[in-house]
Amino acid sequence: MDTFNTNSIFKDLKVLELSSVLAGPAVGMFFAELGAKVIKVENSKTGGDVTRSWKMNGENPDSNTSAYYHSVNWNKEVHQVNLGDEQVRGKVYDWVKSFDIVLTNFKHGSAEKLGMDYATLKEINPAIIYGSISAYGKMDPRPGFDVSMQAETGWVYMNGDENSPPAKLPVALIDILAAHQLKEGLLIALMKRMQSGGKRGSEVHVSLYNASIASLANQASNWLNLGFVPQRIGSKHPNIAPYGDILTTKDGLQVMLTTGTQKQFESLCHALELKDLADNPKFKTNAQRLENRTELVNALQHQVSERSLDEITSKNPDVKASMLPIQNLEQVFENPKAQQMVLNQTEPDGSESKRVRTVAFEIEG
Repeated sequence: MDTFNTNSIFKDLKVLELSSVLAGPAVGMFFAELGAKVIKVENSKTGGDVTRSWKMNGENPDSNTSAYYHSVNWNKEVHQVNLGDEQVRGKVYDWVKSFDIVLTNFKHGSAEKLGMDYATLKEINPAIIYGSISAYGKMDPRPGFDVSMQAETGWVYMNGDENSPPAKLPVALIDILAAHQLKEGLLIALMKRMQSGGKRGSEVHVSLYNASIASLANQASNWLNLGFVPQRIGSKHPNIAPYGDILTTKDGLQVMLTTGTQKQFESLCHALELKDLADNPKFKTNAQRLENRTELVNALQHQVSERSLDEITSKNPDVKASMLPIQNLEQVFENPKAQQMVLNQTEPDGSESKRVRTVAFEIEG
């Protein structure tokens, strides 16, 4: 079966990116990876996209980009301009006439003030697809950031160990989730436009708040159906055991258990020479393992502490899928599979930048 070249799927598509920070630019980069022409317009009055200045210690203070900026700004044609200038707006309107998608995340009221709102742009190009991101919704003026959404929609409360304070997630996950929602909406809007013969565009809007709520998945269902308020339990899964539990091997390696099925649990017990544990009525079913989780994990830890990971997995290769070493990013990117997800780019100043792909799918057939 042939693999379709995703790099050219949107080779005739033109995207105008009027957004900054993470969510909107991630959508722009998604289309750039799929072959689209992406023009990114940044505010020259503020020095461009604010993430240009979000530098870690050790980054070049004289560079006008940062590692954070590089993460979602690959292969874009960048213009730093003042949209308040009438002549500049005219140039943007010229782009709009022939472009397919516009991406925005303006503060409430700013798009209208600058003449970059959907109502204005669709008068210039009725086929334009306008993708926008807000904090709480189009009509809600409140500003909001990823971390505030994590706090307000339950993520921070649930994240952390049992005896630790609440903690934010280590990536701006709500921004990324909102970007995925917008991508999906834009792809549907493109299909809708095709059905109109390419004549009618539409507006697609995503709020960070709704994207966050939509991603609570089983944790939301645990509350909605059972009245159970998820608490901080570290990496442990609230519905499966042992799943997300962390053990330490004889050689000091921390491993994550991911025994999602009965067969995997039995294989783990076999590899650890714990057949009696697998047959114990306290641990026969997932529900019983959840109820007696502490006792179960203590028994597993006792055996694991007397063996290396290689010793454990060599006795039963199936265990490799349910007992995995916890790796830092240096270790992650030593893996050739991870290296295949890296995109390189030569910057205008001659420096080399790297980031991971936002496109992780392949199309065959």
